[in-house]
Amino acid sequence: MARIGYTMMTEQAGPRELVEHVVGAEEAGFGFSVIPDHYFPWLASQGHAPHAWAVLGAAAQATSRIPLMTYVTCPTTRYHPVVVAQQAATVQLLSQGRFRLGLGSGENLNEHVVGGGWPSPVVRFRWFGLGWQVNAELPHDGSFAAASRSVSKDEVAGGIPCGDRVEDFVAAVRPYAEAGFDEIALVQIGGGRQEPFLNWARNELLPALREL
Repeated sequence: MARIGYTMMTEQAGPRELVEHVVGAEEAGFGFSVIPDHYFPWLASQGHAPHAWAVLGAAAQATSRIPLMTYVTCPTTRYHPVVVAQQAATVQLLSQGRFRLGLGSGENLNEHVVGGGWPSPVVRFRWFGLGWQVNAELPHDGSFAAASRSVSKDEVAGGIPCGDRVEDFVAAVRPYAEAGFDEIALVQIGGGRQEPFLNWARNELLPALREL
């Protein structure tokens, strides 16, 4: 059975709220929690991008069972690899063995801030596909706002499950579970809607997903 994870969205909430959310996720029964490691939110209207590692340290002390993971850290530009190693080891000790380090090739949005330029995909652990090639190159929140200006609510609803119909979320998760994924992280969009989502997840969503 795949473990279902909760995403602490640093683009949607401040650091204190994120810690409260992961405490709620642990109480709701999520199997693990991941956190993005961003310097900026994608859009200025989101208003947040707290330091992921500081939040992880607080989360490690505020929780006792839920595993924690970066989703994902780029160990090449904004962070030197030895800094990442020290951060990961520290959070692993604070969490008493509940931390895992997730690594990625980064996004221009977050990594250009140190002034070293943004290397080509070949230099970064090359990505494939379509959409992410664009996302990884956009330099700031204004670029994301311009790139997403024509996206409608109907298009969003057609691409990801929205609302509170449990069967829609089960249908979205099922292909990944059947393909053999053993961990699947969910994202609740909307910083102010985390508490009702966690209550709903505890009472309806997670019991249904455990039956997959």
